[in-house]
Amino acid sequence: MSHPDLFIVSLLRTLVEVALLSLLGQGAVGLLSGARRAGNPVYLLFQIVTRPAVRLCRWLTPKAIVDRHLPVVSFFLMFWLWIVLAYVKRALCEAHGLTGC
Repeated sequence: MSHPDLFIVSLLRTLVEVALLSLLGQGAVGLLSGARRAGNPVYLLFQIVTRPAVRLCRWLTPKAIVDRHLPVVSFFLMFWLWIVLAYVKRALCEAHGLTGC
């Protein structure tokens, strides 16, 4: 790949996708396991994977948002970041004259 800016945007978009899918998986396991989710190993694994996204969300959002709601807020912030990165990637592809990326 001869365009480092396109590579960086693609890498960021992939990391955001991993965070999005992990947050979605964490929510699904949390709904299925109910009150016992704190001891569920799959839920704990998702919690480890999503910790950077949730911490970033805590840093960006005001303290009025309860910590319990942070995964949901983080999911929506990551979703919009994913959309913005898709737009940036498309603009970079057009700027470089690339098709099919």
